[in-house]
This record gives sequence, C-alpha cells and structure tokens, in this order.
Amino acid sequence: MYEGAVQDLIDELGALPGIGPKSAQRIAFHILGTDREDVMRLVRALQVVKEKVRFCTICGNIAEEETCNICRDARRDQTIICVVEEAKDVEVIERTGSYRGLYHVLGGAIDPIRGIGPDQLRIRGLMSRLSSNQINEIIIATDPNIEGEATATYLARMLDTMGVPASRLALGLPVGGDLEYADEVTLGRAFEGRRTIGS
Repeated sequence: MYEGAVQDLIDELGALPGIGPKSAQRIAFHILGTDREDVMRLVRALQVVKEKVRFCTICGNIAEEETCNICRDARRDQTIICVVEEAKDVEVIERTGSYRGLYHVLGGAIDPIRGIGPDQLRIRGLMSRLSSNQINEIIIATDPNIEGEATATYLARMLDTMGVPASRLALGLPVGGDLEYADEVTLGRAFEGRRTIGS
C-alpha cells in the first residue's frame, strides 16, 4: 500500500479490464517517472474521447458523429449486416478486408449469471433495421464461447420467425495449427464447417 494519490492511481488503473495489481503498480510508477507534458497528453486524450466519442445511432459502433463512417459509406453492401458483440470486433473484421457490408453491435452477449438478457442488448435496434426489407442476410459473428453461442442461438431463432436468412461464422482449426493440439470441440466444429475442395 502506498500513500494517498499514488495508491488512488494504482486503484483506478487496477479497475481497468485486463490490468491486475502488479500491472497497475507498474503503470502508475511509469506515469510518475514520465514528463509532465507526456502525462498531460494522455489526460487530454482521455478527456477528448469521453467528450467526442459516442455510439452510432444506427449500428452501435463507436463514432464521433451521430452515425459512424461505415453506416455513412454508400459503397458498403446495404443488404448484409454482420452482428458482433462489441465495437472492437468491428475493427477486427475490417482488418481482414473480406467483408464490405454493414454491422450491428449488440453491446455484449446474453449472460444470465451477470444479469444480461436480450433486453440489455441492442437486439431491438437490429430488429427495427430489418423492417426495411432491404436486408438479405444476417451474419452472426458473436464470440465462440457459452455466452456468444447463447446469443447466436437466440438471434437465429428470432430471425427464423421473421424469415430473414442468417449465417454463423465458421469455427474450427486456426491456420498454422496442428491437429494434435486441437481440443475436441474445436475439431468437432471444424468437421461441421467443412467444405468441398476441387472440382
């Protein structure tokens, strides 16, 4: 335990996701040893992001205007929506360069243990986007864990009753991986998602 301001800083840093007590202490001491101007740049960046950044009113992605740059881009395929859990997932998919449609960010996944049900997610917003009849496919790209699977199943059922075609990202073996290191669930998914090669 340190005195006053230093301990307060360590506590605040430790409250951030993925930062444990030791990392929080390391970062705090790094800040203490950094030039004042560098620290003030960090403070300004934090203030600006809280003042300017919001969630897109259409898809829920991060934006500095009312809508994000993807929703404003008329060159994107307006007939496909990829549903993701968090805004950070949009950037991951965008980096692949393989997808040119629209997105919908749920803001999490169904997790009854943490008290998160469908009503706490942006599912209603997704359903209202489907009422335009322009959407030909929904790609469900939730995480491949229990919560992501529960969310995907819930969405698939809802979309099925609306007659909207839904697909799920294929799950399976990573490129460069060895079969001997794959767990049974991953290998099972790889078999389910197999596709024909050759002519």
